[in-house]
Amino acid sequence: MRVRILGCSGGIGAGLRTTSILIDDDLLIDAGTGVGDLTVDQLKRIRHVFLTHAHLDHTAGLPLFIDTAFSTFTDHPITIHALDDTIAALRAHMFNGIMWPDFTALPSRGRPVIDFASVEVGESIAVPGRHVHAIEVNHSVPAVGYCVQGDGKVLAFSGDTAGNETLWPALNAYPNIDALLIEVSFPNRQADLARHAGHYCPQTFADDIRKLRHRPDIWLTAMKPGEEKTILKEVRAALPRMPIRRLARGVEIRL
Repeated sequence: MRVRILGCSGGIGAGLRTTSILIDDDLLIDAGTGVGDLTVDQLKRIRHVFLTHAHLDHTAGLPLFIDTAFSTFTDHPITIHALDDTIAALRAHMFNGIMWPDFTALPSRGRPVIDFASVEVGESIAVPGRHVHAIEVNHSVPAVGYCVQGDGKVLAFSGDTAGNETLWPALNAYPNIDALLIEVSFPNRQADLARHAGHYCPQTFADDIRKLRHRPDIWLTAMKPGEEKTILKEVRAALPRMPIRRLARGVEIRL
């Protein structure tokens, strides 16, 4: 698998893009502002989008992306995989004819460019050459993380989460995890804010990662702009023996 990080920031600013991860050339995990860095031809090659949850930093690029590739998707609708709660939010607040055209009814209700596919917690979805496993996490809205398995390799992505008892047993059930992309959004001094918002801070992440029996490459994502150095320093101080790296836009991970 070729994993290309289009965006992984917890906010925007010069050089920063929000969460969007391209796997090979046809599978997208989340559709934050990072999706806008793809060319038109690259956008047209995407066939599956897996959304972790409904928040804008993970979905803001979706309507413009589909609009750009509209002509391609009239012949081959793009499949949007998401929890029922996420799909309901997109229908009500994004593709509603007010914020954006209702792509669930265009070019016609019988042949829309979007094919919504409901994801259930614990489900494994087969896409060409890979399986995508949805794992419940603990966020401020219903949310999942995903494990993508292909060619004997496993990429794990937490999505947005605070401390939980669901992600780690699911990861431990795999024979191996090759790479773990995990959010740590706030520094320790904002631990209360992180808890209320449903995110990790370095200390709560350090407490949870000890539940993982694997030793994958660990990449930190979704850090708030301006706090990246502090968060990385605090995580490394709490976990001095673990291979901790900061995820960045443009990083490619080959598995």
